[in-house]
Amino acid sequence: MYLPCFGCEDWLNVWEKEAVYDLAQSTVSSLTLKEIIELGGRTQEDFFAELSKEKMNYGWIEGSPEFKEEVSKLYRNVRPEQILQTNGATGANLLVLYSLIEPGDHVIALHPSYQQLYEIPKSLGAAVDYWELKEENNWLPDLEELERLVRPETKMICINNANNPTGTVMEEEFLLKLAEFARKRDIFILSDEVYKPLDETIHVPAIIDVYEKGISTNSISKTYSVPGIRVGWVAASDQLTEKFKVYRDYSMICCGVFDDYLATYILKNKKAVLARNKKIVAGNLEILKEWVEKEPKASLVYPKQVSTSFVKLDIKSEIEEFCIRLLKERGVLLIPGNRFDVPGHVRLGYCTNSETLKAGLSELSKELLKE
Repeated sequence: MYLPCFGCEDWLNVWEKEAVYDLAQSTVSSLTLKEIIELGGRTQEDFFAELSKEKMNYGWIEGSPEFKEEVSKLYRNVRPEQILQTNGATGANLLVLYSLIEPGDHVIALHPSYQQLYEIPKSLGAAVDYWELKEENNWLPDLEELERLVRPETKMICINNANNPTGTVMEEEFLLKLAEFARKRDIFILSDEVYKPLDETIHVPAIIDVYEKGISTNSISKTYSVPGIRVGWVAASDQLTEKFKVYRDYSMICCGVFDDYLATYILKNKKAVLARNKKIVAGNLEILKEWVEKEPKASLVYPKQVSTSFVKLDIKSEIEEFCIRLLKERGVLLIPGNRFDVPGHVRLGYCTNSETLKAGLSELSKELLKE
């Protein structure tokens, strides 16, 4: 099995601890444990008094009943029995691909996207074609192009909705058409849904809610602001869930008692978490829009109220060289677009605290003056 370097993760591993202004992250400003407890209306004393009674054994292997119940509430027609807890959404995606993809299969994957969704199928011996997102189409895919890519042996379509790195969203009307396309050809759809649009006017159902062979993966890392505990999940049909259970036993035992407890607490208090995050996303997106409108060397297809954006920079320097210089001379961390196979762009995570965002954008503009 061969896997290439994971572009964005490798970049962050090398550079993120040097940042003064970290604009590379795609999480809505991460919560502290103190903030998490308070959002649920509890005191720290009360919270830890209850937690201290828990045995630090393996806990619930597939996720506690309370966790599964809370996750099932995020979907229209999913029962707790259809949920499997995983080690983040990366663990969920790996479980699905490891369970279903075999040598000789054909997979169609959105591109650019989360690299795991196309490199792991390749490593498992599948042929992979890219369903390209084009900036001139507002980074949205084209169903006619999908028709040209499909083969008799196509087994799966991998999507990331909302999309990382662009922040664009396939909404309900499009997803229904995609589901019908896959249904006619008996193709699985794996949908990584960690970036939930924080705008109630944008209708984005989970793929499992519109397609019987749709598989939804998610986590509490991005929209729920807690990447520090590694909890995600797979939501799939009963038949697929039973298959995933077998493969899951070979790759993990559990997420751990503490992680399950805290993830369940966060989901029980999701209204408070999402209310907090809606304000951050909406306010910071306005800051970003104002900067783009004033910065002649930047342009952007604006994200749909999600926490990642993909800014195009009109510069002479190679994009990775520029980003390294920007970090070393001005302390601003971005992810160069070549790490997503799209040079000339940067992933800019704008959902940090607003003062960091303003200062980082100001420093970025100063560096752009040199170009």
